[in-house]
Amino acid sequence: MARLTRAQREWRPGMPRKRRSVRVMFASVLLLTEAFVVFFATLVLFGLRAHDLGAGTVLGGGFGLLAVFVLACAVVSRPWGMALGWILQLVLVALGFFEPMMFVVGGILLVTWFFAIRTGARLDRENVQRDREQAEWERSHPGAGPAEPGAAGDGA
Repeated sequence: MARLTRAQREWRPGMPRKRRSVRVMFASVLLLTEAFVVFFATLVLFGLRAHDLGAGTVLGGGFGLLAVFVLACAVVSRPWGMALGWILQLVLVALGFFEPMMFVVGGILLVTWFFAIRTGARLDRENVQRDREQAEWERSHPGAGPAEPGAAGDGA
C-alpha cells in the first residue's frame, strides 16, 4: 500500500481542505513551460554554436539550466522560491547573449511571468476575502448548509 502524505494522515471528516495558491500554480506552470524553452534553446545553441562554445559546454550548461527550472517548480511555494523564479527569468533573457532571438523569447516570457505572478496574487487575495465572507456567513446562519442542487426555489 502506498504511503500517505502528511495532509492525508492529518485529515479528519468535515475538515475543510486548504486552498492552493493560484500564484504558486501559475508560477509552477510557467517555470515548467520555460524548462521546455530552455531545452529547445539548448538544441538550437548546440546546432548553431557548438563549434564556437564547445559541445560539452552547451549541452552541460543547457541541461543544467533545464534541471534548475524544473526543480524551481518544487520550491516556488517557499519564501525564497519566488525570488529564484525572478532570477531565472533574468537568466532566460540573458541567454540572448548566446542566441539573440532569446532576447525576444525571454522578454515575452518575462512579461508573461510578471502578469502571472500579479494576477495570481490578486486571485489569492480575492479567495482569502471570499473565504472570510463565507466563514462570517456560516457563523451568522448556523445550521444553514449550502443549497443542494434540485432543491425548491433554485430554478431546477
